Amino acid sequence: MNTEHYKSLVAKLPLLKAEIGKVIIGQEEAIDEVLITLLAGGHCLLEGVPGLAKTLLVSTLAKTLSMSFKRIQFTPDLMPGDIVGTEVLEEDHHTGKKFFQFNKGPIFANVVLADEINRTPPKTQAALLEAMQEYKVTYAGADYPLPKPFLIIATQNPIEQAGTYPLPEAQLDRFLLYIRLGYPSEQEELAVLRATTGTDRPTLSTILTDADVADLQTLTRQVFISDELLTYVNKVVRSSRPSDSPVAFVKQWCDWGAGPRAGQALILCAKGRAVLNGRFSVIPEDIQTLAYPVLRHRIALNFRADSEGITTDKVIEAIVKGQ
Repeated sequence: MNTEHYKSLVAKLPLLKAEIGKVIIGQEEAIDEVLITLLAGGHCLLEGVPGLAKTLLVSTLAKTLSMSFKRIQFTPDLMPGDIVGTEVLEEDHHTGKKFFQFNKGPIFANVVLADEINRTPPKTQAALLEAMQEYKVTYAGADYPLPKPFLIIATQNPIEQAGTYPLPEAQLDRFLLYIRLGYPSEQEELAVLRATTGTDRPTLSTILTDADVADLQTLTRQVFISDELLTYVNKVVRSSRPSDSPVAFVKQWCDWGAGPRAGQALILCAKGRAVLNGRFSVIPEDIQTLAYPVLRHRIALNFRADSEGITTDKVIEAIVKGQ
């Protein structure tokens, strides 16, 4: 693959953002972070109160990509087989012999929306673990590879507690980014009201194919990062651990910090942000910006921090500033 091909793919990224922007007004930071997740080849968790277009953002992204898309509505009665698939007893019409046939579930798609993931019990949530980490499903001793590229985008509501099951730390750690959506600005909200209460419906164009996305993911891993910035990433991640952190704020408010997977995620996402901005090398701003969505679900606050209203973002701010 030549340099011109790489450049032509990178030139499509602003077009992709523009297509998504036809439907999603505002939320530019969240859109960037979802695209960074796609470029880095990981998965992300979207959190926001109802009505902030979490589901619409994912479905709009899927329409701009020539890739298969499935939505799984997580409910308390959802079973693991409803996600990964199950075996069905079939009969060969020629021989009359019966056999078990594996029917693939909705997890077998390029882009999977796990809607309201915290509404299903841990047993069903765990059905995603192997898929997210190994990019395959094991059923009855047989391995079934998932299509590539493969992206899970999960959503959850932070304010409803009744009937929800918080994600276990092992599953949270497998999400590359924890993206929080905030309320739109006054002008953005006015634009939403104007655009969604009439008869016009935007027509979306397909910008990238699955092969394009795979090539962009290859390019992302080839982006240059200096040894100094690698050392900086390592310092940021290690500073989140109260046992050996030089940051007093961490020692005061945290029970435990991020593991090595956080460093890998931060580097890959920094490279993805560089590509999204048309650069082929990582700069400190990439790391400092993405430290928040990379680390906020990988740091555990102590009881005192919860009672005092200290958030993980405040801890990350102290880490980035080295205070």
